Amino acid sequence: MMANGELVRILTHTDVTKYLEFKQIAGSFVYRDGKISKVPASEMEAVRSPLMGLFEKRRAKKFFEYMQNWREDDPSTHQGLDINNIPMSAVYEKFGLEPGTQDFIGHAMALYLDDSYLTRPARESYNRIILYITSVARYGKSPYIYPLYGLGELPQGFARLSAIYGGTYMLDKRVDEIVYDANGKVCGVRSGDETAATKQVIGDPSYFPDKVRKIGKVVRAICLLNHPIPNTDDADSIQLVIPQNQVGRKHDIYIASVSGTHNVCAKNYYLAIVSTIVESDNPEAEIKPGLDLLGPCVEKVINVTDLEEPIEDGSKDQVFISRSYDATSHFGTVCEDVKSIYKRITGQDLILKQRPKDEEQGE
Repeated sequence: MMANGELVRILTHTDVTKYLEFKQIAGSFVYRDGKISKVPASEMEAVRSPLMGLFEKRRAKKFFEYMQNWREDDPSTHQGLDINNIPMSAVYEKFGLEPGTQDFIGHAMALYLDDSYLTRPARESYNRIILYITSVARYGKSPYIYPLYGLGELPQGFARLSAIYGGTYMLDKRVDEIVYDANGKVCGVRSGDETAATKQVIGDPSYFPDKVRKIGKVVRAICLLNHPIPNTDDADSIQLVIPQNQVGRKHDIYIASVSGTHNVCAKNYYLAIVSTIVESDNPEAEIKPGLDLLGPCVEKVINVTDLEEPIEDGSKDQVFISRSYDATSHFGTVCEDVKSIYKRITGQDLILKQRPKDEEQGE
């Protein structure tokens, strides 16, 4: 997840970070022209980067200077561009950036899933690029952090926090039925002979097969390695994006790798996940460009899952359903889904306000 991103801010705001420890991901990489290259995290790295030629580096330098110096209330920083209205493609054109440079900016920095962002107002891309830059600035090396002991620590942290406020977690408890009243609104969740009364239910698509629609499939390969991913400077952890245009696809391929230093596997072992949106009848072949970059695997498990979304917003029956996890490995889309569910339940946007100091100290 982005070190300065919204998910980290949510975790910090809710005090879940009291129960979590994070470790930085060692590097952010992008696949271009058949090679793995590090996404520059500093001006010195940008100068040495093989991603761009000499003249392109100068153009990119001017582009990033423009992005970092842009101020909405200072027209002198706009250079004649109204990024609130012009498409991102026009900004790239203004600075003369090559398609390959656009690829790594749009997909490895702004983390777009496809190229549709090129036709949307550039302000959206500006916000994403600045988020990447500020996240790198927070810790250096890369913009990503990862919880020690794995992603399972996130729900565990919320469980501990929930207990403080009187919440109850029931583990390994099957759900046999979602119970509705005569008006079609949810009123309980049944497990065996017991029913927990409720006015609202929040859940993922697997609990509500009749209330979701399939919008695609995701293929994931979970690979155990006994070596770091080649051509990544022996990094103990990485985030690598293979832009769609580099391998003739419609969707990017994502590789996330962590290791024993993150306490998710044994010492001197590495865990890599390769994922993408399925586009054909041969999902494993679609992630082959990513698998080929890993080197030999000790073990490999491949699974294909449906990508589903709710048919309705939940206002009628008070059942609020999340989207399935997509192929991304940086939690950007997950955070957007959390905000969407919050708004559907409360009718208001999720705004993280400064909490009173006495409230924080009282906890």
